Amino acid sequence: MTLRCLLVDDNQHFLAAARDLLEREGLVVAGCASRIADATGQAETLRPDVALVDIKLGGENGFDLAARLTTPVIMISTHDEDDYADLIAASPAIGFLAKTELSADAVRRMLSIFQKRQNR
Repeated sequence: MTLRCLLVDDNQHFLAAARDLLEREGLVVAGCASRIADATGQAETLRPDVALVDIKLGGENGFDLAARLTTPVIMISTHDEDDYADLIAASPAIGFLAKTELSADAVRRMLSIFQKRQNR
């Protein structure tokens, strides 16, 4: 099964680099967005398997977006997970990936763990 994802980040250079990396590693990047309104619209239309959402979206908050999406969300950031541990735990996100650790395998692994928990 091909995994389809939505990338949400306000940095256009990161979006391009992440899209390239994830697609080279076998994921389908169904869409990219920089703002909450664009991301929610794309999520409804594209129905991705997972959304990768930056914690800081310029003047917007990635946790606000995570609360609006029905698809599983993995929060991403250049900051350390410990900086946001309480917010991540309180959010509906299924996990966190540092941008430096982003890979198709890491996304698949997190989604697999989430799906196994859902099936219990």
